[in-house]
Amino acid sequence: QVQLVESGGGLVQAGGSLRLSCAASGRTFSNYAIAWFRQAPGKEREFVAAITWSGGSTYYADSVKGRFTISRDNAKNTVYLQMNSLKPEDTAVYYCAADIYSSMSRRTGSYHYWGQGTQVTVSS
Repeated sequence: QVQLVESGGGLVQAGGSLRLSCAASGRTFSNYAIAWFRQAPGKEREFVAAITWSGGSTYYADSVKGRFTISRDNAKNTVYLQMNSLKPEDTAVYYCAADIYSSMSRRTGSYHYWGQGTQVTVSS
């Protein structure tokens, strides 16, 4: 069993930065791929970025490539999402999720554990 708790969201102006954290409990956390998803009001939840259990491979949505960086510290059971050059269209609730099969999938259905989400609001 893995429990995920996101933090670090907030209100920021366009062009600014935020760093989200996803803290996990559960001794098998380091075996799982972790992804970030986001959901804006009235829209479907969409893939943002994913990272393998070792941190050796990462994968990004085209909309955030070059602006966002996913990383992990397995010793701290934490995954991070550094978000730079934020745009109003990045406004959403951001969720982290764990995939016990480490598929690095873009599909929400591939992920087995989810956090409660953290709100990110980017003002223009």
